[in-house]
Amino acid sequence: MSTEEQELPVFTTAADMRAWVRKQKKSGRKVALVPTMGYLHEGHLSLVKAAKERADVVVASIYVNPTQFAAHEDFDVYPRNPADDRAKLAAAGCHAVFEPESLYVAVPGASEGSNVVGRETQHPDSHETFVSVERLQRPLCGGSRPHFFRGVCTVVTKLFHICEPDVAVFGRKDYQQWRVICRLVRDLDFAVEVVGMPICREADGLAMSSRNARLSAESRERALCISRGLAWAEGAVKEGAVSKPEEVAAHVRGLIEEAGGKVDYVELLHALNLGPISDLTSQPVLLAVAAHFPARDGKGTVRLIDNTVLNNQGEQQ
Repeated sequence: MSTEEQELPVFTTAADMRAWVRKQKKSGRKVALVPTMGYLHEGHLSLVKAAKERADVVVASIYVNPTQFAAHEDFDVYPRNPADDRAKLAAAGCHAVFEPESLYVAVPGASEGSNVVGRETQHPDSHETFVSVERLQRPLCGGSRPHFFRGVCTVVTKLFHICEPDVAVFGRKDYQQWRVICRLVRDLDFAVEVVGMPICREADGLAMSSRNARLSAESRERALCISRGLAWAEGAVKEGAVSKPEEVAAHVRGLIEEAGGKVDYVELLHALNLGPISDLTSQPVLLAVAAHFPARDGKGTVRLIDNTVLNNQGEQQ
């Protein structure tokens, strides 16, 4: 453990983090967890604020989780700035930070991530226990990133075991992730209240994301087509200008492609269970988007996700 100037305790081992949390609980304090991968922005800090409203102490985790990245993805270039993150968390009133070096079994001579998905060494001592939510993880991000939710569910399970929170706060920009974690908690009987908070946006409408820092100025401007497409869909459905899910999807996809984005998916699903829908009026409808735009360093693309709920009738249930 180390202590920053703001006296924000930073724990690097599971044992120290668990001991600190148990001390808080022994004193009768309710504990909230805000899991992050760092490079924090105002969206993350809004989750800390929400956590403070629901608990006595707030723990934020900072960990770029290798198991949710495939070998060809952006694990190595994912933006990191832990010192700045700690300062922001201290200013936001966070009470402790969990910043582990690794949450997986360290194979001798292997670097972080080399013994997990996408970087397997087949070493007999490699980490091999994973958690999956079988159905909810299949659509949307699960289609193009089949490894992703196995990694998310595994690391969240580990964080819950280590930090033992009463409340865990997530952003609904990662809507499918929120739904998957809710199901994970229900099915595995975790005594954790999962809270999903609304998307935080920049002044121009772009959904806040750590990955935005990797966009070029031109790509960032082009990426506004996503939020504009979602806003169009909200208005069109409310006014009855469109009646079929496929019409909405085609229009939003066209806006992204016209702006030079490469579409991963534009899909409309039931907002509660991520199942298929046939109309836009009889249930809350999730309109979810994932698209790629060129990175500013010329190294590949930046994958952005965003969503909105149409015909919003109890989608938070």
